[in-house]
Amino acid sequence: MKSSATNSAGMNKKSGIKVAQQTFGKTDARYWYDAIFKRRYVRNGQTLYVEDWTARIQWRGRRELFSLKTPNKAAAAAKARDIYAVLAGAGWDAALAKFKPEMQRKSASTVGEFLTELEKHWSGKPKTFGDYSRSFRTIVSQMFGINGGKEKFDYATGGRAAWVAKIDRIKLADVTPDKVNKWRIAFVKKAGNNPVKQRRARITCNSLMRQAKSLFAADLLAHVAIHKPDKLPFDGVAFYERESMRYHSTVDIEALIGDAIHELPQEQLKIFLLATMAGLRRNEIDKLPWSAFRWNDGIVRIETTEHFMPKTSDSGGDVALDTELLAMFRGWHAKATGAFVIEADGEPLAGTSYTHYRAHRHFDALIAWLQGKGVSAIKPLHELRKEFGSQVCAKYGIYAASRMLRHADIAITAQHYLDTKERVTLGMGNLLAMPPNVTPMPRPDATAKAKKRGARK
Repeated sequence: MKSSATNSAGMNKKSGIKVAQQTFGKTDARYWYDAIFKRRYVRNGQTLYVEDWTARIQWRGRRELFSLKTPNKAAAAAKARDIYAVLAGAGWDAALAKFKPEMQRKSASTVGEFLTELEKHWSGKPKTFGDYSRSFRTIVSQMFGINGGKEKFDYATGGRAAWVAKIDRIKLADVTPDKVNKWRIAFVKKAGNNPVKQRRARITCNSLMRQAKSLFAADLLAHVAIHKPDKLPFDGVAFYERESMRYHSTVDIEALIGDAIHELPQEQLKIFLLATMAGLRRNEIDKLPWSAFRWNDGIVRIETTEHFMPKTSDSGGDVALDTELLAMFRGWHAKATGAFVIEADGEPLAGTSYTHYRAHRHFDALIAWLQGKGVSAIKPLHELRKEFGSQVCAKYGIYAASRMLRHADIAITAQHYLDTKERVTLGMGNLLAMPPNVTPMPRPDATAKAKKRGARK
């Protein structure tokens, strides 16, 4: 509390000279005398103040408002001091229980209780919450050595449920930033000294952390009736530097299309063409209805249907098709027996926490065929979409590719998918004289042409 000889600005009332002010610690009521305030509100255009004083108190990254329940400023400052003392000595739970019992929240003591409570307040797609939860459980299981073996993939007879139950019994407070950081480092070390495996491990690690951390977003936790730990699991944990995701083509797409036309069964060929020549994603292909084709306009339209919702609000849109491709699908449409382009035994499932594919058998068979053709990417089918984007970019530019791939931002197109196939060179090779002791090699295209002539003979 300031001396009566000075005003709030620290000026001596008699002399008008500014004097040095004494500073007080937060365990001194005099510190809070000038920190507390009265909350205001507007009624009929007039600003009014509540009668009781309020304190805004921060501790270990968390901030709360406390009504001090008294109009007496000195008493209010003393109470703010008492709240801070309990907070510093015993933590948030004790301070809330004593001074803010009406706002005390249920304690989520385990990972399972946290996720169960959080899901009640989740307003997004069930699959998104499922993905985030799986990533968090994966991190926790590896952190605490809950392996699960092959049984964790047993959805039918309870193996996975038993593995998840073990993870869900872990106390949320034990999932500390220090342990998460040690897991992050160990995750990449398991890749050994192979630079390719290390790169993949860093990408996977970042992906798991990014999804799991989304469960602890402030705007989500603000509506959840549980206590947050004093330190959230991912507070202060650094991500690995973003790896370049630029697509570099290793596919002879013309040869691959030729082989597909002659070798693939009808449904697999449909999938292949929609991915390669229209850039559609797997789920878009799986649930694509025949009504999506606009035959007169020469396009296929990706939009929300009874059984499908685009990946994001920007993922919908029209994709122009080559005349020949459109003619092939029009021919298949004439003989179609169902509403979906890809004919399959399965029916679409709604509201699942995972992505369900009607035509998973056709997808698996096509992936096996692609791998047999040398497509070595982790996701061979998605590699076809990347090749589509690369081809469009090389011919028509990045803006056209971004539209055709239906990306939310052109930066995504530039970062992830494209590799210009038209190589630019300096153009001064004509100035080089071949040394007499070097035998010039034939050009690759000339060698290929010679082989073709020999094959025809």
